[in-house]
Amino acid sequence: MYWWVADADREAKRGPGSLYDEFSRAAGPDRNEAIRIQAPPSPAAILPSARRRPKVPATAETKTLSDAPADPHPPTGEPELRRTIGLAQMVFYASGSMLGAGIYGLVGKAAGELGSAVWLGFLVAAVAALLTGLSYAALGSRYPRAAGAAFITHRAFDNGLLTHVLGLAVVCSGLGSIAAGSWVIGSNLQRVPFLSGVPVTVLTLAYLVLMAGIVYRGIRESMWANVACSIVEAGGLALIIIVGAKFWGSADLFQTPANPVGGGLLAVPPLLLVQGAVLTFFSFAGFEDTLNVGEEVKNPRRTLPLGLVIGMLLACVLYVGVAITAVSVIPWQYLAEASAPLAEVMAKAAPWFPGWAFVVITVVAVANSALINYVTASRLLYGMARDGRLPSRLARVHADRRTPHIAIALILVVLMALTMSGDSAELAAATVLLLLSIFVVVNSALVVLRLRKDEPRGGFEVPLFVPIAGAVVCLALLVTRMTSGDWKAPLIAGVLLAGSAALYPLVRPK
Repeated sequence: MYWWVADADREAKRGPGSLYDEFSRAAGPDRNEAIRIQAPPSPAAILPSARRRPKVPATAETKTLSDAPADPHPPTGEPELRRTIGLAQMVFYASGSMLGAGIYGLVGKAAGELGSAVWLGFLVAAVAALLTGLSYAALGSRYPRAAGAAFITHRAFDNGLLTHVLGLAVVCSGLGSIAAGSWVIGSNLQRVPFLSGVPVTVLTLAYLVLMAGIVYRGIRESMWANVACSIVEAGGLALIIIVGAKFWGSADLFQTPANPVGGGLLAVPPLLLVQGAVLTFFSFAGFEDTLNVGEEVKNPRRTLPLGLVIGMLLACVLYVGVAITAVSVIPWQYLAEASAPLAEVMAKAAPWFPGWAFVVITVVAVANSALINYVTASRLLYGMARDGRLPSRLARVHADRRTPHIAIALILVVLMALTMSGDSAELAAATVLLLLSIFVVVNSALVVLRLRKDEPRGGFEVPLFVPIAGAVVCLALLVTRMTSGDWKAPLIAGVLLAGSAALYPLVRPK
């Protein structure tokens, strides 16, 4: 169903009859030219305009994306991003972006919809999310660019306005999530004895400055901070499964509000299962962030898609295990009413576990999601500016830290304004709609690129039905959310999209 494209070095080791050998005999003395098609395509080779324009001398923008660390002083004099992300860090980056604070409150809400069959909702949602996740994996392998979804959209549709709006929509979705989570951080920090007298606003702003400092410091530091936080997140969920495993088998895992008797998989109403999957789908949001660090990944053709898929599978296993444990320890009727459902599960399954420790795990989960969103937003602004779609100052990279420091500083200013406004909760709800819209466009872009014959292939490819199904699923979820009766979130999302479109004439490429 999926396949990896072997590189020339690996083929060379296979000796006679290998792909390398066939090319060598066919190409003769110029065999190096034949083998060159196995190398990752350069940004210049995959830009839409490259098919219509004559070849130009290499610049910082068109330089080949190699797996070696970027030269700190390239011919143009402009520093570039540094490749430091390996497979293990990519797995933590993908899983850490999904294992956020959402699961800690979402289990209770989902139990109210699906009863003890809540685990089925997570399983169906995982399959639906994996469709789009596989599309992102294939695109990341083909086009390892910092501009991420914006670059791919322009590559597929060659529409400047659509590219601009989608790129800013990705930024807005990340900033909304960070702003909403920052208040959670500030409120919990105030519960620390020696910080109890400090206003929540001050603690929240201090947290934002600290996070900006980590992102500015370097991608290596950001990745290790993410690894540490992800271990705490995953460890907290794994601990719930471990201490609650002794309760497994005590509940009918197919019991639902519509069928309190249970009775097996066939007793679960399909419509109810779909409704539960719609709710739990958003616990898998975050995998899309991997697309924006492609230029900082070692061997992105292999590392990026493999890390993304492993991260999604890890999140699925933890979510299903936690859901089964939760309804086994506490009846789903009580779980649905709990304000902190997983904390209640821990209190019953492991009364010896200190309550403050679970608060720490929740804070770390929120902080990790915010850190990943910050990295994503800064790389997206950097990539769009480098491609001429935003002011060029945002494309500057610090010579020593090798991070887009201007973009990082701008994001900090915007986050402070959003946090002070107090509207972050409504903005976070609107970002869900933006995210689904982005998924529809990106899945559609992969369909277009797959059907275009002259497109370069990546190291990881998926069948055509995967992005088609992913687009259909995300469109259905978008319609469901839009017609849910909550008009504030669609209104805010519409205003953000309209505002992004209004800015386009001011920053459009000349």
